[in-house]
Amino acid sequence: MAIEQKPDGRWKVDIEPIKGKRFRKTFKTKGEASRFEATCRAKVIETPDWSPKPKDRRKLSELAQRYYDLHGHTLADSVRLKEVLSKIIRELGDPVAVRFTADQFCHLRGQQLAAGVHGKTLNNRLGYLKSMFNELYRLGDIDYPNPLAKVRPLRLQERPLSFLTQVQIAELLAALDSRPICVHIGLIARVCLATGARWGEAQNLTAARVRNGAVTFANTKSRRTRTIPVAPCLERALLAHFEQHGPFTLCMRHFSRVLESTSIRLPAGQATHVLRHTFASHFVINGGNILTLQKILGHASLAMTMRYAHLSPDHLQDALRFNPIVDTLSTLARP
Repeated sequence: MAIEQKPDGRWKVDIEPIKGKRFRKTFKTKGEASRFEATCRAKVIETPDWSPKPKDRRKLSELAQRYYDLHGHTLADSVRLKEVLSKIIRELGDPVAVRFTADQFCHLRGQQLAAGVHGKTLNNRLGYLKSMFNELYRLGDIDYPNPLAKVRPLRLQERPLSFLTQVQIAELLAALDSRPICVHIGLIARVCLATGARWGEAQNLTAARVRNGAVTFANTKSRRTRTIPVAPCLERALLAHFEQHGPFTLCMRHFSRVLESTSIRLPAGQATHVLRHTFASHFVINGGNILTLQKILGHASLAMTMRYAHLSPDHLQDALRFNPIVDTLSTLARP
């Protein structure tokens, strides 16, 4: 027997091209069955040890674990990545990965958007899933293309970046210094304000990375080290603190609680990151160079740093001089 039709209409292939190598498989059409038979006969002649690759029946959760084991654990935010992927996959119902479609994802995304989930969060989730499929395909762990390759992220209204004024900075630092529950918190905040560091980067500073009038951040998002000059008084304060108290401890939650006790109100989702925005904003307002700022912040793309360009004193000033009604505007002030 080679190919025969079963009572349910499907076609069963049962062949033994060479003794001891038998292949059985069922297909929906006779054409598919015939192609499989021909492939098996040809491949076995070329390579006697050849056998057809079994169908990939792994679920999305299994692919996520495979992605984490092969690549995800090397990323800076690996723990959060694993948690987010697990959450998305649970919400999708953990389908068989090879059957997962863009329509399934878009349907869930539409429901979540209507339920109030922020568009930025949904775009991040799309990016995580795309990266998972792309990396596994690149590594040869899956042999089918990314099902989300053509799904576009949501177009979002850009929000102005919030930053603290000098008065707010003074209020915040005073509030942080008055909380003895965490002796590190005020100094970490000052490092962020003085260098534009992310909270996690400043929190992981050690005495060995404070020297020669500069601090070196080694646990950056891009995995590249950055060395930023600091004032002598801050350098001395850091070294004295490390000598007395040892390394910084985790205190991001304490910062959020102290922030809530002040008069400062920030957009949802912003807390410690406002310190980084504050450094960058004041840097540009005071005439700092945007390319220098890119290097200080460690942005891989200048486009990310350009978000602060509008704060420059000279930014787009040509609009005042070269607009088409510049000569007639002066008449508006006349009686």
